[in-house]
Amino acid sequence: MKFKADEIASVIQKEIEGFEAQIDVREVGQVLEVGDGIARVYGLSGVMAGEMVEFPGGIIGLAFNLEEDSVGVIILGDYLAINQGDEVKSLGKLLSIPVGDATLGRVVDPLGNPLDGKGPITTSDSRPVEIIAPGVSERQPVCEPMQTGIKAVDAMTPIGRGQRELIIGDRKTGKTAIAIDAILNQKNTGVKCFYVAVGQKDSSVAQVIEILRENGAMDYTTVIMAGASAPASLQYLAPYSGTAMAEHFMFGGGHALVVYDDLSKQAQAYRELSLLMRRPPGREAYPGDVFYCHSRLLERSSKLSDALGGGSLTSLPIIETLEGEVSAYIPTNVISITDGQIYLQPDLFFAGQRPAMNAGISVSRVGGAAQVKAMKKVAGGLRLDLAAFRELEAFAQLGTDLDASTQSQLDRGYRMVELLKQGQYKPMHVVDQVLSVYAGTRGYLDSIPVEQVARWEEEFLQFIREQKREIWSKLDETGELDDETDKAIESAIGDFQKQFDGSQ
Repeated sequence: MKFKADEIASVIQKEIEGFEAQIDVREVGQVLEVGDGIARVYGLSGVMAGEMVEFPGGIIGLAFNLEEDSVGVIILGDYLAINQGDEVKSLGKLLSIPVGDATLGRVVDPLGNPLDGKGPITTSDSRPVEIIAPGVSERQPVCEPMQTGIKAVDAMTPIGRGQRELIIGDRKTGKTAIAIDAILNQKNTGVKCFYVAVGQKDSSVAQVIEILRENGAMDYTTVIMAGASAPASLQYLAPYSGTAMAEHFMFGGGHALVVYDDLSKQAQAYRELSLLMRRPPGREAYPGDVFYCHSRLLERSSKLSDALGGGSLTSLPIIETLEGEVSAYIPTNVISITDGQIYLQPDLFFAGQRPAMNAGISVSRVGGAAQVKAMKKVAGGLRLDLAAFRELEAFAQLGTDLDASTQSQLDRGYRMVELLKQGQYKPMHVVDQVLSVYAGTRGYLDSIPVEQVARWEEEFLQFIREQKREIWSKLDETGELDDETDKAIESAIGDFQKQFDGSQ
């Protein structure tokens, strides 16, 4: 029998080319102890902070504490299914979630798993949950208005695309209502909205989703939910996940709005995780890096430079205070990170002023740069006037005699307060807001009884839309209040006053 050397060589050559090493190289460790959503793992010496690890049954964890001889892991799932001695393997990748158009209209958990029973989210795009925020050179100043549809907010504390405006106040003062109104007002603007519910009752979140659905807002909104019954690890992660989903649109040149409801609960979840990990507690038992926890989240909201597509991510973080204590640890932290705050006061809320916004403490650090020019012109001194009115009102309650000018200032203040009241989930078009504020600040309501102001406003806006449509259209097109438009509005108000019946 004769061997054919060249045939044998070619077979060996083929085998070598087609050879694949089936060696499974990965780092594994062992669970030392587990409980309260935390596992301490021995043996993962090469694992990095924030890296994903996998427990038996496909349960995912996140390397949180890197200690000398063990690793503290937060468990993102059912920790009751994990036992001491279980094998843990590091996955060598960061936590990522699905992003893109497929997520719109869905209710998901912070890991991107659907909670709405509408089947899996089919998208090939994903983004890491945590990234480094855009740097100074990658941003541009905030200059484009983000209309909330709320007169008091758009006139006195305007919000721009790329801004972070804090909504702060005690519980049950209408914080979520302002954020929901802002989402509803983004209809037909192309802005994608993300509502992150952290530590909220499931019934409250279901109510919010129903309101969004009724108003057609779920078409462009994603709800990221880590309810009160969710593990602390998911409550801590939820805001980062919501931001990652929103960033997909921002880096694609689009505009997004994200609402964190609320960051007080996220801070509490982070405190719980840190204390379980035996990290040293600081003020109010929060860990020392709780400021970084919020700053690295909120710094991701920005208006990107034109070179990067000019996209924007606007955020409305919500903070709940206790007994109006704005100087507590978490409120002061977040106030110092954000570009202004809308402060809601309980006594104003119970007095029937909704939104219960305190004009003195509320501020927008972007200010008029993010305002329609017409609104800037008519609402220029409104915030200061209202703050002065509140002081005068307190003084007038002492029962002293007031001179005529003080009395007239008080009378106008009462009418402006009445004018700035607005029904829940009824955002107004910016042109309607300009016309309303114009009538109030220029003194055209001074002769109208306070209880008739709301009806006057409603009928006046209807009159403009039906009989003076050209004024409305011009304001909508230009966004400016020139002398000609000013005179046209003035004569329109004069015509309307003649037909308005204040006796009803």
